[in-house]
Amino acid sequence: MKVPDMRFSILLLGSLALAACTTTPQPQAAPPPPPREVPPQVVPPTDARPVVTAPGFIAPQIMEGPGLGGIIREAAPTLLARFGQPRLDTPEGDMRKLQFRSEACVLDVYLYPLSPGAEPVATWVEARRASDGAAVDRLACIQALSVPR
Repeated sequence: MKVPDMRFSILLLGSLALAACTTTPQPQAAPPPPPREVPPQVVPPTDARPVVTAPGFIAPQIMEGPGLGGIIREAAPTLLARFGQPRLDTPEGDMRKLQFRSEACVLDVYLYPLSPGAEPVATWVEARRASDGAAVDRLACIQALSVPR
């Protein structure tokens, strides 16, 4: 091998060695899109009656809908007369939760005072299947749990 060829080979090997030491930039994932502005939902009032408020008192949301008469805005004694003895009767502050259960479904009734110091009344109802907790039709559950008169 001639000397100029050897120099060329050494330079070539040195260049290759240096090239192996450098890193190639990894492609970066595109930044996530900016969050969309979601307009606040305006819920229309569900009750025409004025709600009396006092400092620190928060008026409850009242469920409305067909078939809820005799439950919503009713006190615990009325609910006990309709559904019998609850499986759970859980007070928490000024709120009270009554849970009624049958083979068909579980009905949770939430009672809140509508004004400061008032007796709690039913304001919300949730129903689910007793077997797996999946949501069920509220009215069907109410009918299944109602004590025959």
